[in-house]
Amino acid sequence: MKISQKIEQQSKEGKVWWSFEYFPPRTAQGLQNLLDRIERMRALGPEFIDITWNAGGRTSELTSEMVKTCQSLIGLETCMHLTCTNMPKEKVDIALREAKQHGCRNVLALRGDPPAGKDEWEAVEGGFVHGIDLVKHIRKNYGDYFDIAIAGFPQHMLLPPDELEQEMIWLKEKIDAGCDFIFTQMFYDVEVFIKWVHCVREHGITIPIVPGIAPIQTWNGFMRATSLAKTIIPQSFLDVLEPVKNNDEQVRKLGTKLVAEMCQRILAEPLGIRGLHFYTMNLEKGTKMLLEELNLVPRVETIKPLPWRQSLTPSRRTETIRPIFWANRTKSYLSRTENWDEYPNGRFGDSRSPAYGELDGYGVWIKQTKEDALKLWGEPKSFSEIANLFSRFCTGDLAALPWSDQKPSSETTIISKQLAQMNELGFLTINSQPAVNGARSDDKIFGWGPANGYIYQKAYLEFFVSPGLLELLIPHIERDSNITYYVINRQGDLRTNTHSDGPNAVTWGVFPGKEIIQPTIVEALSFMAWKDEAYELGKQWATMYDADSPSHKLISDLMDNSLLVNVVHNDFHDAEAIFKPFLKAGTEFLSKSKPIVNGH
Repeated sequence: MKISQKIEQQSKEGKVWWSFEYFPPRTAQGLQNLLDRIERMRALGPEFIDITWNAGGRTSELTSEMVKTCQSLIGLETCMHLTCTNMPKEKVDIALREAKQHGCRNVLALRGDPPAGKDEWEAVEGGFVHGIDLVKHIRKNYGDYFDIAIAGFPQHMLLPPDELEQEMIWLKEKIDAGCDFIFTQMFYDVEVFIKWVHCVREHGITIPIVPGIAPIQTWNGFMRATSLAKTIIPQSFLDVLEPVKNNDEQVRKLGTKLVAEMCQRILAEPLGIRGLHFYTMNLEKGTKMLLEELNLVPRVETIKPLPWRQSLTPSRRTETIRPIFWANRTKSYLSRTENWDEYPNGRFGDSRSPAYGELDGYGVWIKQTKEDALKLWGEPKSFSEIANLFSRFCTGDLAALPWSDQKPSSETTIISKQLAQMNELGFLTINSQPAVNGARSDDKIFGWGPANGYIYQKAYLEFFVSPGLLELLIPHIERDSNITYYVINRQGDLRTNTHSDGPNAVTWGVFPGKEIIQPTIVEALSFMAWKDEAYELGKQWATMYDADSPSHKLISDLMDNSLLVNVVHNDFHDAEAIFKPFLKAGTEFLSKSKPIVNGH
């Protein structure tokens, strides 16, 4: 989605919005750490993010890769910086082509800084001389596909009148060439900013202005950043911060209050500005503190438009339905379906391509290293030890399992005790959701989608189980006509009690002025494809241990002999009903397993 459309939508609704900027790190480990941080900071509710392009284009490939990851896996609308520095036309075209392929609809066009080691900016052969040349090139070759942003400099207000006038003329020329909104350079003098906005408007420029806000993290960082950008520091800031400059915690605390007051003033002024763009410097704490100081609470519909993470690539942007089986393995699902011609939108049926990608086509792996696996899961030597690991994961005492890289979702806490009990009884759960009957769409645990809606879920359980325990469970399940199930073994033999070939919607939302949205389903073909992955993950867990070790044999045997089962309770009014058959069968199994002592 274009950023200008987001700004217009938020303005119509009278809402304050915010966005974050990040820059590509220099190392592979730094990149992974940053992507993990962007994933966490997504929960702070940015409307979009932007990724910088280093002077000279040294990190151009990394910028493109970050844009791809943020659009497809993290599901954040992303704006890509693009500079003229050391960028011949051919390289610019590659960057724009890749951005379009990744679903990016927004570009910040800049001339850029001089390359490292040079004081003066100079164009490369076959490149662009000014930012306006880049703007014209994008419009000529891509029409209105991209929103184009440009930079604005509030400190131009401090220039002599004739120089200020020239800067305004150049700014207006860029706008007329086809720009859609303005990001400003960071500033701390709010009076200068306000005067600059008025000056811009007086010159007939009406596109949105997005103020660039830089949280104050440390004294040295603050002084270095303002020096590099030649940013004026108001005396009022220095009076507060300089006395505590050797205390980073105090600098951050007081600096947060100063910047928050500046933001509040901007939002209160009749400037038509309702958004703030935070220069995070790839740091989380300062931005989070500033949002909290401003009392800017993320909206559920921004963080979670659907119960699962959307991919914003061109082919998947309209996707609205996914099978529940990959709930904890989004990247795997995206990989195995990346070659589909169409993605389900509204109904999960014949519009979809006929097959999931084979496991060999992209590989299944456990995120943990052997060292991490040993720390997490130890060396289990009995089934009860394995069951205890699963139980501890459900209660939040264990950070991960081979089938889930992250801790259980917040909704799992609602049924954590029941899940823990199931695991102790021998049903090794790898996926679940509780029944929900009309939770508000802004509910902190179950909420997703637009405001003023209601959310419904059928209870769902997925687990590995031994053949003996399953045979005790099935009669109890079949006594409840509201339960449907699928059972499959490693060889692919499928058993079910459902008489329908179609999907079973297990999550849906009802929203004002919209059709009912059914984003999560249970469906036989998808379960059979997921089966291969589920067993392979267990096998990979076994390989974390020496081939002749008790742990390796225990886990390998478990995967060879267990069945994979999913169960849906179709009466979402009764939250506890799904667990009753398991407690009965588990208790029965335990009583049969106890050794007979003295004839009893």
